[in-house]
Amino acid sequence: MKLDATDLRYVTSDEFRVLTATEMGSKNHEVVPISLIVQISGLRNGGVNKLVGSLAKRNLISKVQNSKYDGYRLTYGGYDYLAMRAMSKRDSMYSVGNQIGVGKESDIYIVANQEGSEMVLKLHRLGRVSFRAIKEKRDYLGKRKSASWMYMSRLAAQKEWAFMKILHEHDFPVPRPIDQARHCLLMEFIDAYPLRQISEVASPGKLYSTLMDIIVRFAQSGLIHGDYNEFNILIRRESGEPVIIDFPQMVSTSHENAEWYFNRDVECIRTFFKRRFRYESSLYPRFRKTLDDTDQGPGFKLDVMVEASGFGRKEMRVLEEVRSVTL
Repeated sequence: MKLDATDLRYVTSDEFRVLTATEMGSKNHEVVPISLIVQISGLRNGGVNKLVGSLAKRNLISKVQNSKYDGYRLTYGGYDYLAMRAMSKRDSMYSVGNQIGVGKESDIYIVANQEGSEMVLKLHRLGRVSFRAIKEKRDYLGKRKSASWMYMSRLAAQKEWAFMKILHEHDFPVPRPIDQARHCLLMEFIDAYPLRQISEVASPGKLYSTLMDIIVRFAQSGLIHGDYNEFNILIRRESGEPVIIDFPQMVSTSHENAEWYFNRDVECIRTFFKRRFRYESSLYPRFRKTLDDTDQGPGFKLDVMVEASGFGRKEMRVLEEVRSVTL
């Protein structure tokens, strides 16, 4: 689903009320009946019929016919509009530019505020097929009647926001988080190249040591990145310093598979440097020794602080189940 912000400024307040009502109805209905949209939106029945028709033409909602009743489902396009409107009303974001990245779980765009300062908008895109598998496997959503891809995407954005905020506050080399709404995350724009695009560096050994030191610093603060590779490391254009991105898969050092995630992060860097830069070192961090040395570390546990910020173990468990199905 490609973001199309062309019509955003032309969506009326009543149309946004219908979009919001469809989103709220989705909490307990995979297909939201028109009667419920009328009830939640507080608009007249005839008016709602006209509005849903207009929104469906723009692919912001889709009409679904099933055996019990006809209704509507919010599309990713509609969800995008709701998130962007929330950011716009907070004056975080004013305009949308070009797409600069795409992944299996997200889309990345350049956006700007009213002053014209560029930022990066990340839209989490998690697919429905995976969540059907999750629903069959185990019900982690309590009283919710269906596993919702919108809910999962929002959880991924909330988790990334929580970790990025804590990491930035403690001077880790991560982008500055600016705002978060639903499945979207807004962060500072950094003039940098992805490590995967770089064919040579002035000192591979120095960069290798810096990246391994960051892994150790994460762990001594109670965290493991979980996907620490050339796709999620940026190199600043001017200074050559690394910036770490992409945190939805981050786990605590107390996680049952923490050592496996830690070793995978380390091995990803070792393998990449050997393949790309012909650089190999016998020095690399070990999980047990890193934890044993934690007493000499920073003295705070960022995993505990993230949980205290509101993103708890229940939400973590939901996203881990997503990962176990999609990997």
